Amino acid sequence: MKQGTQGSAVTREAAAARTGPGRYRVPAQPTAPDPGAGARGRAGAAEGDAVRGEHTHGEPAVPAPRTAVQRSSVRGQVLAALRTALVTGDLRPGEVYSAPVLGERFGVSATPVREAMQQLAIEGAVEVVPNRGFRVVERGARELAELAEVRALIEVPVMLRLARTVPAERWAELRPLAEATVRAASSGCRATYAESDRAFHSAVLALGGNEQLVGIAEELHRRAQWPLVGGAGGGRGRAELIADAHEHTALLDALIAGDLDVVRALVSEHFNGAG
Repeated sequence: MKQGTQGSAVTREAAAARTGPGRYRVPAQPTAPDPGAGARGRAGAAEGDAVRGEHTHGEPAVPAPRTAVQRSSVRGQVLAALRTALVTGDLRPGEVYSAPVLGERFGVSATPVREAMQQLAIEGAVEVVPNRGFRVVERGARELAELAEVRALIEVPVMLRLARTVPAERWAELRPLAEATVRAASSGCRATYAESDRAFHSAVLALGGNEQLVGIAEELHRRAQWPLVGGAGGGRGRAELIADAHEHTALLDALIAGDLDVVRALVSEHFNGAG
């Protein structure tokens, strides 16, 4: 579940990162000048690239780009495309990817890719491998369960408090977001569902007026959506996504009705399923 007005912006970002299953595309961008050229010479440039993790030999194949990335905010759109690739499993756990190779796939220079990967490293999705690039972090079921537990500790008390204080008409305003999660789940696209899922959750929490809490919860939620080792997208199939989405609509119905017992039962069940 995620953010109301914020949800539309997130969904647009996700849409900018995809045009079809397994495909990414970024319009050709002017190649950035090599900062190592000139005084350092070509040998020095190659050495500088290696220090930043630019070795490109023996890498796994990367899917061709899905979407066009406009020249404005190239870094942000590349980041959105990489996040989508993480959720779908196109960027595989344990594999190492370099900025130049990914840049070639996106049709951009290595710089915005490197910057986006560095942001993902801050978020814990990838780790820097000196002289090679970035390795997608390998996660197991235990980490996923721990994330679900932490999210429940943060979100459940807030939802129960809001259930007692937020009027029914405010909850009703979230109906389009809840229905959007059902449509996204029905599409079977994990990346589309991930965005709509976070949008609904954030929208619910935003009613509490605590922006710091919303930001922390969103970061935990995003991490919970990264693929597990041996199972792209956490191994969740279309049927599981649809069941998870229907929990959103059922929860919203209970919140509108003011039925606290049902709300308590639904949120507990939802987080036990890591939704």
